[in-house]
Amino acid sequence: MKRTVLPILSLLLVTALWADDPFRVGIIGMDSSHCVAFTRIIHHEDASDTLKQLRVTTAFPGGSPDIEGNAEKIAKYRVELTKMGIAIVDSIPALLKKVDGVMIESVDGRPHLEQVIPVFQAGKRVFIDKPLAGTLADAIVIERLGRHYRTPWFSSSSLRFAPDTLALRIESKKTGKLYAAEAWSPSPTEAHHPDLFWYGIHGVEALFTMMGPGVSHLVRTSSEHTDLVTGTWNDGRIGTFRGLKPPAKRGYGGMAYGSKAIVPAGGFAGYEPLVEEIAAFFLGGDIPVDHAETIDIMAFMEAADESKRRGGQTVQIQDVMRKAERAAQKYLDTLQPPK
Repeated sequence: MKRTVLPILSLLLVTALWADDPFRVGIIGMDSSHCVAFTRIIHHEDASDTLKQLRVTTAFPGGSPDIEGNAEKIAKYRVELTKMGIAIVDSIPALLKKVDGVMIESVDGRPHLEQVIPVFQAGKRVFIDKPLAGTLADAIVIERLGRHYRTPWFSSSSLRFAPDTLALRIESKKTGKLYAAEAWSPSPTEAHHPDLFWYGIHGVEALFTMMGPGVSHLVRTSSEHTDLVTGTWNDGRIGTFRGLKPPAKRGYGGMAYGSKAIVPAGGFAGYEPLVEEIAAFFLGGDIPVDHAETIDIMAFMEAADESKRRGGQTVQIQDVMRKAERAAQKYLDTLQPPK
């Protein structure tokens, strides 16, 4: 994974330029606690030099009326954002006129595609919070449209940037070469999303942070309180995700099994590491998470649903991808002008 590296002279120049003219961040979607939490981190008086170059200025509420408690959350977070001086606008076009970059924070992955298209068209860098989309097909459309409009974007759970997990990626001094890994996280579900898209994505993201992309096939075992998804990677390594359903105790963690040692992975380490990555990205840094890996994560989670539908049978990732790519192309064809 590429990391953001700015030469010292360039960093000093950027800092000087933004000192009196900060990078203006807009928020699309005010139905997630992230919209408030991320803003507080960016605006904190003890924020890092990178974060001090940003200012959240504008937000658009969005919302999904078919998700329980959604309207109440928007009302609550509107009050909190307004107290922090954030202007609330009534449309995405209105927001785009006032900002330099965008964080899509809608808790519902389904509207992310519709919300990101005007951002791509405006050429503004964008972070899309988890889940990237409500389906694998929509995720593929987002990736293709991002390339079409040449607009940088990335999506990630905060669990990816927990330092003790990131340090174990693929091969590390602690583990040596990584042969297998497991991760667990809470995994409550929501009726409109594939099971793991809603919250299990946190543990799946941690698993892929350690293992990297390249999953070949998987099988899912599901019970009332636990999900167990076992994936086999193209090189024969095995990665396992355990989803903890209510009322099982909530928790985040993992293990990495390497040639030198077996090492515990990190859990939730706060939002600050992710927000730092978003800030560096907005200021011109590299894309922190490769798009192919993000699509691989989405395919893993959608294949897990397919395995459950088949009663725990093995599902090939390439089969799920082919189906989603056909659906994505069908949607993209509707965006093409008639010949």
